[in-house]
Amino acid sequence: MPLAFRQPALLWHRDDAVVSGLADRLRAVLPELGCQVGGAQVRPDSDAAADAAVRERLAAEGTDLGIVLGGDGTLLAAARILAALDIPLLCVNLGRLGFLADISPAETFDVLPSILRGEFFAEERLLLEVQIHRSGQVLGNGIALNEVALHKWDSLKMIEFETRAGGRLLNRQRADGLIVATPTGSTAYALSAGGPILYPDLLALVVVPICQHTMAIRPMVLGAQQAIEIELTNDSWSRARVVCDGQQSLPLEIGDRVLIRARERPLRLIHPAGYDYFELLRTKMHWGG
Repeated sequence: MPLAFRQPALLWHRDDAVVSGLADRLRAVLPELGCQVGGAQVRPDSDAAADAAVRERLAAEGTDLGIVLGGDGTLLAAARILAALDIPLLCVNLGRLGFLADISPAETFDVLPSILRGEFFAEERLLLEVQIHRSGQVLGNGIALNEVALHKWDSLKMIEFETRAGGRLLNRQRADGLIVATPTGSTAYALSAGGPILYPDLLALVVVPICQHTMAIRPMVLGAQQAIEIELTNDSWSRARVVCDGQQSLPLEIGDRVLIRARERPLRLIHPAGYDYFELLRTKMHWGG
């Protein structure tokens, strides 16, 4: 049977005995299954130049599958780096919660042969693109799988900002910040701030205020086709930053505009056959049943 993937790349962040041991076993087993194995270290805090170098290397190797060895944070870094290549990701959980990294090390070598043969569940996850505009120019940009968060930076005082959706004013508020999350990110920072859980295949965003001054402003679910624009207003008492997936950070000044859009091409995640999102929620969130 022809293989669905022939050129997987191992992607890791930590350099420790656990990761190295699993990587060594995969480098031995994957050629026996008919694959050529590449790999690269991915860093959550790497800059654009370092990301581009990893991306170019994996593209040159003809990578057709990323096998992430780590936790959700490593997967978020891999998604940011590889999004432009449209390479699907499979994740072995070597982290803690592992909400995205859903394959345990113990089952890796049981499920891997069938996945390589094309027996898997594939899903598309919405990605966000963010741009920072200042004085009519693009100051910086980023990509997020979970969320884009605006938050105060240098004091305990709140920031003030306006939020627009689809070009229309949504609200003006004082708060510690604002989270714009994908369905994937709805179980992360946005959930901690009181947002709802969105099913992963929804083309939607959730906008969640962080410690808002007035409780009348509540989390809101919007269609993903609506661009979100946030502007830091003159009444802000603190400096602010925009952070993508808790990894990439950009400073803001009064009058800066943050433009957030759904990326045209989603991220593809590969799961073992029989993957059940509701079972994942029950297990990871201890819902019982």
